[in-house]
Amino acid sequence: MRINNEGMDVLLAEPRGFCAGVDRAIEIVERALAKFGAPIYVRHEIVHNTYVVNDLKAKGAIFIEALDEVPAGATLVFSAHGVSRAVQQEAVARGFQIFDATCPLVTKVHVEVAKLAREGFEFIMIGHKGHPEVEGTMGQLDGGIHLVEDLEDVARIRPAQTEKLAVVTQTTLSVDDAAAIAATIKARFPNVREPKQQDICYATQNRQDAVKLMSPQVDVVIVVGSPTSSNSNRLAELARKLGTPGYMVDSADDLQPHWLEGCQRIGLTAGASAPEILVAQVIERLRAFGAVSVQGMPGEPESVKFPLPKGLRLNDSEAV
Repeated sequence: MRINNEGMDVLLAEPRGFCAGVDRAIEIVERALAKFGAPIYVRHEIVHNTYVVNDLKAKGAIFIEALDEVPAGATLVFSAHGVSRAVQQEAVARGFQIFDATCPLVTKVHVEVAKLAREGFEFIMIGHKGHPEVEGTMGQLDGGIHLVEDLEDVARIRPAQTEKLAVVTQTTLSVDDAAAIAATIKARFPNVREPKQQDICYATQNRQDAVKLMSPQVDVVIVVGSPTSSNSNRLAELARKLGTPGYMVDSADDLQPHWLEGCQRIGLTAGASAPEILVAQVIERLRAFGAVSVQGMPGEPESVKFPLPKGLRLNDSEAV
């Protein structure tokens, strides 16, 4: 089906798609499969993308939520979102061979929480209730960590003390929304300790900055990402906040022709857990709808690479 537009153009955001933490997490599962054979058990979706999860399932990964679904002696991978101390301890007690695919930027938050808790701090966490990263971070402590999702929540929290109070943040939030909530926390608790470096990850920041640059130049923004992906949802929300219609697609099949009616320039990006093959498929669908050109935007280059866990070398000479 072609849209009644004269030669639509597609503008590609840069950067887009996989970040270093997602690359690492997927490689951990693939290497575990190559080295130890199927099945490899993964607690929670390794990353929040339907295509990636289905691809790994086809290769022999089994995704579970409860550790009692994992047989004795199995190899277990923790997802990129991180897990609570209770899950870590249970996995060790059950004797699984464990590989931790937690994004190092999430681990940084866990380490900070543990360090400050030993110094007597309570915490306010900015994040989305029920998200596995939030559950993992809050699960580093037995108590004394309060979740806020919006400005209204800041007024409701009642820490036991305010002399030692620190803020931590889910790594995949809207940069602007998190900053507004943090400012409200600071106004209520002037002595609150803020992170030395912001917790929102570089990839989330860069992809949001790219959408800010792109949105005023296009008629609609299409975000490739799964509904469960926090950072992908934030990209579509950001476009809409900037006054440009924004839609998410899990695959090219989700693209709706009526979104493009009257549009001359289409903005296209992808969340940090969405593979480039899906972007290519969306481009092909846009060409079928009448797009005649595709051009990339200038953007922040990314060269971050995180090391793999020990024990996943495929041969003795390979550096990991």
